[in-house]
Amino acid sequence: MTVLVVGDVVDDISVRPLTEVTPASDTPATIRMAPGGSAANVAAWLGELGVPTRFVGRVGADAVDRHTAALAAHGVDARLVGDPDLPTATILLQLDDVGERTMFVDRGANGRLSPDDVGADVWDGVTWLHLTGYSFFDEGTRSTALGLVAQARARGAGVSVDPSTVSFLRACGGPTFLDWVHGADLVFPNLDEARVLVDSRGPQIDLDHLATRFGGVVVTLGSMGAAFLGDVDGVERREQVTAPRTSVVDTTGAGDAFAAGFLACWLRPGPRDVRGALESGRAVAERCIAVRGARPRV
Repeated sequence: MTVLVVGDVVDDISVRPLTEVTPASDTPATIRMAPGGSAANVAAWLGELGVPTRFVGRVGADAVDRHTAALAAHGVDARLVGDPDLPTATILLQLDDVGERTMFVDRGANGRLSPDDVGADVWDGVTWLHLTGYSFFDEGTRSTALGLVAQARARGAGVSVDPSTVSFLRACGGPTFLDWVHGADLVFPNLDEARVLVDSRGPQIDLDHLATRFGGVVVTLGSMGAAFLGDVDGVERREQVTAPRTSVVDTTGAGDAFAAGFLACWLRPGPRDVRGALESGRAVAERCIAVRGARPRV
């Protein structure tokens, strides 16, 4: 069994002001650069958890070795393509006092991911495909993402998708995104993304309607935990786990870590363990938010 993850790989630059920000002047801060990207983060956590994982993405030509080594450190078989013209994608993350982040995004080489980057040999032994919303939202990579889903289906591989970003999701509209990813085995929205997907204007979210579009819906609820709704071996299942109070250093990559933890349990041989998968996702997300950065510590 191999999980194929395709999508964004990024240089994350995180900035945590140490004092009140001083406009038009200097503000003391801690600044760190680390490898990131939603799809690459999922691959790193899967590899760290012992799941055979292959990753395909596109970076600047000068960064192929660096990002390949960063993923290989977690046991990931990284197949990175170097772009001769565009630099590696960069995200500037401004962290607040509670570890929440505001992101400024330059997609760089990610925007040129093409079907040619995903050769036939990439699919050897693959039983599951994971994609993130960024590959669908970008007009330059959308056809590649849709083609990958079609290939996975043709090969009998399962498919999971994480919408990844509520701002881009609002821009394209929930119904449009649902059409792009209709029939995926699992979808991983957070609470805000789930609201957009079902066009919720009030306190209630019709997850039952959302579940009709997918095999299972896994909603991350932040400090409230996570919930699952869907069909498991012909039986409708609803499960929820709470999130114990824990110190939050940095929320960057928490959703990616959760998805990896959930999939690591979900894809084990034998009957699907819904609650176990939720608890696994929660545990990995807790590891992620306890340190700075979006990936496991090496």
